[in-house]
Amino acid sequence: MNRQLPVVVGVDGSEAALRAVDRAAEEAASRGAPLRLVYASRWGRYEGAALAGDLEGPPERVDAVEIVDSAARRARARRPEVPLAVVTVAEEPEYVLVRESRTAALLVTGSRGRGGIAEALLGSVSLTVAAHTHCPMIVVRPEHADRVRPYGRVVVGVGDGSATSAAVRFAAEEARRRGAVLEAVRAWRQPARETPDAPPAVGDHHSSAHELRAAEVLDKALSDVPTGVVARRRAAEGHTRTVLADASYAADLLVVGAERRHRPYGPHIGRVAHGVLHRSACPVAVVPGPE
Repeated sequence: MNRQLPVVVGVDGSEAALRAVDRAAEEAASRGAPLRLVYASRWGRYEGAALAGDLEGPPERVDAVEIVDSAARRARARRPEVPLAVVTVAEEPEYVLVRESRTAALLVTGSRGRGGIAEALLGSVSLTVAAHTHCPMIVVRPEHADRVRPYGRVVVGVGDGSATSAAVRFAAEEARRRGAVLEAVRAWRQPARETPDAPPAVGDHHSSAHELRAAEVLDKALSDVPTGVVARRRAAEGHTRTVLADASYAADLLVVGAERRHRPYGPHIGRVAHGVLHRSACPVAVVPGPE
């Protein structure tokens, strides 16, 4: 009998992490998977002492037991039927979560930790993990939890890299699980315009060719979507990050592939994934490409 891989969620006692626990509990329930709460005890080095406000105690008295107990209570209240395990590790959080991703079905994190980081910025831990994760990863920003109704739509960005196929497969499975429509989105640009705001010329063959190419790429990307999943395609002119961020306003989940780019200071997830993680109006799933 095959062991069901868990849904792993990183916890640190912050409200953002507790929102991630809510999402992870729902994801585990929908998959029939166990939930694994992971706390790395060195998180405080990154995020400061604001945890005291979340757990109503001075920083020196807030310890790992209180943090994981709070997260476990939250998970059990949300989905009591989901098997739950708690792990506390005295290591750097990004190393722990990346290691956990090797044996996880899904990794879930909050968008930022406990410090006074500007709302527009994503926590350094989540960004680092997104660049190294071995399994799909969902990042939940605090404002995502304020959405009151589902849209019944999963959006996937279709690019040119090797991660696109994995992203489409993941998005199709998410759409099937949710009973949602899968919308594949491909951005295209018109390089012939002299200025970005200049209108296209009537009968502009270059524009038509770019849009046609985008439609062909979308058709190919959706060719293996399982029967029973309603799939739509949309080609839109503009920067990919902007097009996908705009699409996220009417989506329950935005899925992007992570194209690994090795630079002198380490792997990077690419501009598109980086951009939508900061700007998306809904949770973002980052799906790693082939290693």
